[in-house]
Amino acid sequence: MLNKRIVFIDYIRVVACFLVMLVHASENFYGADSSGLAGNVSLLANEANRFWVAFYDGGLARTCVPLFIVVSAFLLVPLPDGMSMSGFYKRRFLRILPPMIAFMLIYTFLPLAWGAMTWEQSMADLRQLPFNFPSMAGHLWFMYPLISIYLIIPVVSPWLERASARDERLFLGFFALSTLMPWLQRWVTPELWGACFWNRYDMLWYCSGYLGYLVLAHYIHKHIDWPQAKRLRVGAICFICGAAFTAWSFWWRGTPGELIETPLLEWSWEFCTPNVVLATFGAFLLFSCIKQEPAPKWITTTSKLTFGMYLMHLLFLAPISAAIIHGDVAHPLIPIWAAIPAIAILTFICCWLTTFILSHIPGSKWLIG
Repeated sequence: MLNKRIVFIDYIRVVACFLVMLVHASENFYGADSSGLAGNVSLLANEANRFWVAFYDGGLARTCVPLFIVVSAFLLVPLPDGMSMSGFYKRRFLRILPPMIAFMLIYTFLPLAWGAMTWEQSMADLRQLPFNFPSMAGHLWFMYPLISIYLIIPVVSPWLERASARDERLFLGFFALSTLMPWLQRWVTPELWGACFWNRYDMLWYCSGYLGYLVLAHYIHKHIDWPQAKRLRVGAICFICGAAFTAWSFWWRGTPGELIETPLLEWSWEFCTPNVVLATFGAFLLFSCIKQEPAPKWITTTSKLTFGMYLMHLLFLAPISAAIIHGDVAHPLIPIWAAIPAIAILTFICCWLTTFILSHIPGSKWLIG
């Protein structure tokens, strides 16, 4: 499997990479400051922004991060015969850590060149680098959950090799229950199932989070052998239901012209909530129906470039957004229904061209993976 490309996986990578850019393009239209990304407080300028952000960011694009997690697990679990824990870590981390560190430094210093940050802020970001991502690279939060997935794969891989479908469904049931926790903690009590100020590890801690997507990927890979018609039917129903709820949740909480705390506005946008898990499961099933052999060359080429494109995309998205928004999120240069995808498409093209050129330079793997 490691030597032969899986066509639908390449499609997922390309689409998920674009969806990440669609998410960040949308954030320009509800962030309450001029950073271009949603901060702690949000503000919707009008009803059009409310609807189209909910549609693009919540409905279409919210599965982008879970899809990347599922793809990684689908390809890497269980470990190949003879692969040691240390060997797995060396192989995976040599691929992602050098580019991650390089772009953390780029986002720490490069914005100085066009006055987007002060020297004092750069120095503060530099001191913070051993502990978290730079202030102008919020998208790099994803690297830390990805690292945690890589760390746990050799631990759970032996169990997944021996587990029956029933065993995995039992674990996935616990995971499904854990996806209710963000809602219960918000609407019922923040101290849930043993969690309190002296204990953050609640009852379902070890069955929750992105580990659930890892097991879900393995279950789909090994135990779902449905005909294509069923995959299409179930996938479409799951994606539409999950995506519709995700979009509605944002639209319901948003009121144009009123400041609102972003976590309240995005109350059902966390990646481990029932609706996002359902939509991700559905989307993956739909992609798995792609039987084309081989994939078009541009899909295969782009799939190989997606890591570098993800790392660099905010460097392009910010100026492209500023040019299209033209200082007024309520009245961008083109209608918002077109502005959001236009920002994402132009960013995608710029990232593709840059990463493609860099990929032909010797040693480029240390920068773009």
